[in-house]
Amino acid sequence: MNNTIKFGTDGWRAIIAKDYTVGNVKRLAEATAKWMLQTGKSSLVLGHDCRFGGEMFATTIAEVCTHFGIKVHMAKGMVSTPMVSLGVVRLSADIGIVVTASHNPPSYNGFKLKSSFGGPTLPDDIAAVEAVIPATPLGFLDGLDRRLEDGLLEYVDLEEMYMREVEENFDLEAIRNSHVKLGYDAMYGAGQNVVSRLFPEAALLHCDQNPSFRGQAPEPIARNLGELSSLLAERDDLTLGLANDGDADRIGLMDEHGTFVDSHHILLLLLYYLHEHKGMTGKVAVTFSVTDKMKRLAEHYGMEIEITKIGFKYLAEIMTKEDIIVAGEESGGLAVKGFIPERDGIWIALLVMEFMAKTGKGINTLIEEIYSKVGRFSMDRDDLHIDNDKKEAIIEKCKAGQVTSIGSRSVIRTEMIDGYKFYLSDDDWVMIRPSGTEPVLRVYAQGTTAAEARQILDQTHITLQDL
Repeated sequence: MNNTIKFGTDGWRAIIAKDYTVGNVKRLAEATAKWMLQTGKSSLVLGHDCRFGGEMFATTIAEVCTHFGIKVHMAKGMVSTPMVSLGVVRLSADIGIVVTASHNPPSYNGFKLKSSFGGPTLPDDIAAVEAVIPATPLGFLDGLDRRLEDGLLEYVDLEEMYMREVEENFDLEAIRNSHVKLGYDAMYGAGQNVVSRLFPEAALLHCDQNPSFRGQAPEPIARNLGELSSLLAERDDLTLGLANDGDADRIGLMDEHGTFVDSHHILLLLLYYLHEHKGMTGKVAVTFSVTDKMKRLAEHYGMEIEITKIGFKYLAEIMTKEDIIVAGEESGGLAVKGFIPERDGIWIALLVMEFMAKTGKGINTLIEEIYSKVGRFSMDRDDLHIDNDKKEAIIEKCKAGQVTSIGSRSVIRTEMIDGYKFYLSDDDWVMIRPSGTEPVLRVYAQGTTAAEARQILDQTHITLQDL
């Protein structure tokens, strides 16, 4: 067992019963409580999603934090990560804790920290928590019944709080009475209760609690959504497909034919709707792997755009300081003006559904309208599982400027914000970026068509082998 607890890009995640144990959760909870006391913080919102042992691990966190005198507002039953983040803001708490491993395989669980502004905790604060993690866990602690009596524990209904927020911000009547008919795949995740309450007539998949996830990591990407795709293809009455990951902060969409609509297109739809149809303005912020078409549309609207490193935490930090209209990353984590600076797969889906309902148009028609402004494009990505030595050798050669062509096409310029993006033309590029946590090399491509994006990826594989 590894005794070191280290946060990744979004929380600490580990395999249940190997490193993710009650003892290690106690250690991390103690460090969080001590850091809170050192920095004048006294209250937190706590919740867990649908994973194995979620209630047990959340209870452990509550026992430790209340032991140190921290007030804990604890959700009963599973909740999404955005519900906890919203709860932090609405209850004026200092931080949030979510027991979740997001889209990781079912053998994992995790521990996310949320800031008082309702988004990811900033890197400096994470480092401060890591610095005070004790070597051994606390022993026996008083049960929560006593903490209820002394007022240090309060149960809160975060799902109902979230429902009220949705009802106040969306024209649900317009959506429900429109041509928008939803097929929804919860992927056995924490979004299932809210979506089934909002749209009881929706065609629902995997909307029950199953911490095994039937062996499938709850990540809403095309290759994991075969059942939803088939459902949409078979049902003439369904016009949109939605999927969320385990803690419902990521989104996957499908059109009425069961074809996947990636985050790049969703980001463009959001900017188009919020600016042209709702009259909103602001700055755009996206991570380095997002399509350059976002820059083109932002410039079309006279908006500034900022490109950040990969990771929603960088976007959230900007959203706390500047007037951001749309923010997002390639992996399905998107946020918008008017809500907390947090990824929320359900909130984003509701905006797209409202856009469709208000215009009476299908999602593909709206995408065609975007193409008329920025040009057609297609995105694709491969995750190459290679050993770390090979991965590092490839990155060193990218750094040394040894990638000068992909197939028969020359590299005309290179950008290096987070990884290496090699432009083959103004509209075509390939990006190479190593995973920081596993022996994986991520390769992204943008082409005019899906076939061209795939060809660029295939040619990149050959180039990498020859390096």
